[in-house]
Amino acid sequence: MEALLVSYGVEWANLLVRWLHLITGIAWIGASFYFVWLDNSIRPPKAGSDLEKKGVSGELWAVHGGGFYNPQKYLVAPAELPQELHWFKWEAYATWITGVAMLFIVYYFNASAMMVDRSVANLSGIEAVGVGIGTLVLGWIVYDLLCRSPLGRKEGLLGLVMFVFIVAVAWLLTHLLSGRAAYIHVGAMIGTIMVGNVLMVIIPGQRKLVEAMKQGRSPDPIHGRRGKQRSVHNNYFTLPILFIMISNHYAMTYTHAYSWLVLAAIMAAGVLIRHFFNLRHKGRVSVGYPIAGAALLLAVAVAIAPRPAPRPAANTGAVTVDPAQSVPVAAAAGGVDFGRVQEVVTQRCVSCHAAQPTQAGFATAPAGMMLQTPELIRQHAAKVYQRAVQTRDMPLANMTHMTDDERALIGAWFEAGAK
Repeated sequence: MEALLVSYGVEWANLLVRWLHLITGIAWIGASFYFVWLDNSIRPPKAGSDLEKKGVSGELWAVHGGGFYNPQKYLVAPAELPQELHWFKWEAYATWITGVAMLFIVYYFNASAMMVDRSVANLSGIEAVGVGIGTLVLGWIVYDLLCRSPLGRKEGLLGLVMFVFIVAVAWLLTHLLSGRAAYIHVGAMIGTIMVGNVLMVIIPGQRKLVEAMKQGRSPDPIHGRRGKQRSVHNNYFTLPILFIMISNHYAMTYTHAYSWLVLAAIMAAGVLIRHFFNLRHKGRVSVGYPIAGAALLLAVAVAIAPRPAPRPAANTGAVTVDPAQSVPVAAAAGGVDFGRVQEVVTQRCVSCHAAQPTQAGFATAPAGMMLQTPELIRQHAAKVYQRAVQTRDMPLANMTHMTDDERALIGAWFEAGAK
C-alpha cells in the first residue's frame, strides 16, 4: 500500500508540474512571439516629427480587446528612465525550472525504465542521468561560445552550424538513451539555451542599459544588439521545442531506426515555417518556406510509414521458447490462437496495464488502458499492435522481456482480424 501511495503522489506531482510548465511556457513563448512580431511590424516615424526627435525608432497602432494601443520602440533608450519599467524574465525562468522538475519526476527518478534501452547502450540509470545532465550543460557552453566567436557576426552561418550541432547531439543521444529520452533531452538542451540567453545575456544587458541611464550616461547600444540577437534565436527555437514537448505521444518518430534524422527533418520544417511568419511580419510573403516545411513533413510521414509486421514462422512441430519463460509462439496451421495472445499480453503487459498495476512507479494504468480481460485486449487491439509490433516501444524499456516471436504473434493475430 505504501508503494501505491508513493506512485500516486508522483503522478499528482507529474500532473501539477506539467500543468505549470505548460502555463509558464505559453506565457514565455507568447511574449517571445509578440515582441518579435512587434520588432518586425513597427514603422519609423516621419522625418522631423516629434517622435523622431524623442529618439523613437519605430511605432505602430493596434486594436485589441476593445482598446487602441500605440507601442513605441526607442533607438537605444528614452531620454529619461520611466518610473515604472516592466521586465520579461520570470516566464522564462519558471518554464525552465518546471521543465527540469519534469525531467526529474518523469525520467531521472525512474531512469532505468524511462531512459535506459539496453538494445541501444548498456548504461546504468545513474549513467543515463549523467548523460542527460551533461547534455544540458554542454549545449549551453557550445552555443554561447559560438555566439561570442567571430561566427556570431554571421547569422546565417551561425544558424547552420548550430543546427548541425543539435542534430549531432540528437544522433549521439539516440545511440546512448531510449528514443523517448533522447528526444526530450534534445528539447531540454534547446530550452536551456533559450533560458540561458535570457538569464546570461538579455537581462544583464538590459540592466546595464538601465544602470547607465541612472548614472546619467548614454547607454551602450551593443547590449541591445546582443539581446536582440539572442531573442531572435529563441524565436526560431520555439517550434522545434514545442514539437519535442509533445513527441512522447508519437512513438512512430522516436522509435524509428533513424529517429535522429526524423527529428532533424521535423525541426527544420519548424524553422522554415517560423521564418515565413517572421518575414510576413516585415511585409514579405515568401510562400516557398512553408511549402518547403510542409514538403519535409510529408517526406517524413512517407518515410516512417508502418510496414507489414513479420509473421511467426510456420508450424513445423517445434516451438520457440524465450529463456525468460516466454510463451510458445509458433503459429498454428489454422490461425492464431487468441488464448496464446492473451497469455503473452498477461505476462508482458498487465503488470502496468491493470486497474491496480503491480509494476513499481505506476499507480494507474498508462493512458488508462487496461488489458486484464479478453474484452479489454480486443478493445485496445489496435493500440497494442501499434506499440508492441509497429513501434516496439512497449513494454516500457522491455522490462518484461517480450520476445520478437511474441511480437510477431500479436501482429499475426491483429492482421487476421483480432478475433
